[in-house]
Amino acid sequence: MKRFRIGHYLKTSLWTIPLLFILGGVATSLVTTSIDDGTLIPESVTGDANAAMQILYLIAFAMLTLTGLVLSLVVVVVQLAMGVFSPRIVRQILQDRPSQCAIGLFAGTFSHALLSMRSVAVSPEGGTVPGLAVLVAMILVLSCIGTLVWYLNHIGQSLRVAALVGWVAKDTMKTLDHVYPDPGPIPDLGPDLIVAPKAGVMFAVDHQKLVTLAGHAGCRLELLWAVGDYIPTGSALFRIVGEHGGLPRPDVVRAVAIGPERTMNQDVAYGLRMLVDIAIRSLSSGPFEDPTTAVQAIDRIHDILRQISRRPLHSGHYDDDGGTLRLTVPTMLWDGYVRLGFDEIRIAGSGSPQVARRLRLALDDLMAVAPADRQQPLTYQRELLDGSARAAAASKADGKAALVPDASGIGSAEDLVTAPHEDRR
Repeated sequence: MKRFRIGHYLKTSLWTIPLLFILGGVATSLVTTSIDDGTLIPESVTGDANAAMQILYLIAFAMLTLTGLVLSLVVVVVQLAMGVFSPRIVRQILQDRPSQCAIGLFAGTFSHALLSMRSVAVSPEGGTVPGLAVLVAMILVLSCIGTLVWYLNHIGQSLRVAALVGWVAKDTMKTLDHVYPDPGPIPDLGPDLIVAPKAGVMFAVDHQKLVTLAGHAGCRLELLWAVGDYIPTGSALFRIVGEHGGLPRPDVVRAVAIGPERTMNQDVAYGLRMLVDIAIRSLSSGPFEDPTTAVQAIDRIHDILRQISRRPLHSGHYDDDGGTLRLTVPTMLWDGYVRLGFDEIRIAGSGSPQVARRLRLALDDLMAVAPADRQQPLTYQRELLDGSARAAAASKADGKAALVPDASGIGSAEDLVTAPHEDRR
């Protein structure tokens, strides 16, 4: 057990890999300076002794600065993860191999440059330059520059919720395979189903390719998940209707893009989802409650829904050139967009007069421009808003004021300004 504890400590420590890089930098300096008598690399490459000393000094100083920068970024990520997600995720962040390797490369380059400086002999006759050590230091600097750019992208990606959740899930799966190595019997889903080879979020679908594949095979494909859904490993992805003997299943699977998180490639609802998240987060009780931010998010939601309200939405049915149905895909209806845009904000913010008034204006405006067959979801939302705002108000007067449509939340409604309101349609 002692050996297990030591191994676990070394594996989860931030300093283990950087220490190996530092030792490697020391060894590189000792080797390069011992095999180079000052004539191995021409002076035209490394410069004279004074130039070599300045180069090594600048490299050492820059690497020390970069090492501090990376350590600072790691501390920032740890603080954000503890405050926003969970303090129990810190261990996964400290085990991040890219962070350890970046710190190690910068620290190793620093140790190599620092130790190589002792072999530079400056004299009036020109001195001795360990050209190989200087050349290796230059190469390491170029590697460090590339690593820095790559690491900044990595650390930015690591701050995403999907990345942090993915770290924990990946480690959990490794532990699961170790503790319970037998995966058990594979369920037989039947020949008419195509399973997902890996877990992830479906963020794009090549509809034309799927229609072509189904047409050549003489069958119909039913996609069982909507764009933006998370698909577990081994779950049914497609249902095949009709003859499917000639259907190339690997090509069907490749026509669906699965990744770690949702994107807005084909997912309009994801854009609304992010705006709603901003709104309800700003309405959470606490020191950061900010209904004005929620109103700004509602402004954009209102505009997006206004554009959607006039456009024909896709049925999710895709025909081939002959008019035969070849593919069905779950797609969001108008009711779904309305509920996504308003439900959570209404529940979280109906007690705020600023939010309630802005929601009321958005609903009234959408009812003025939406076709007759799209009125019912808007009417229902307005009824729910009216009831919630009245219930949350301290008095009848407050309840009445909270239901006055206002483009600014509180600022430009008919009960606050003297200028007549023009028809905004």
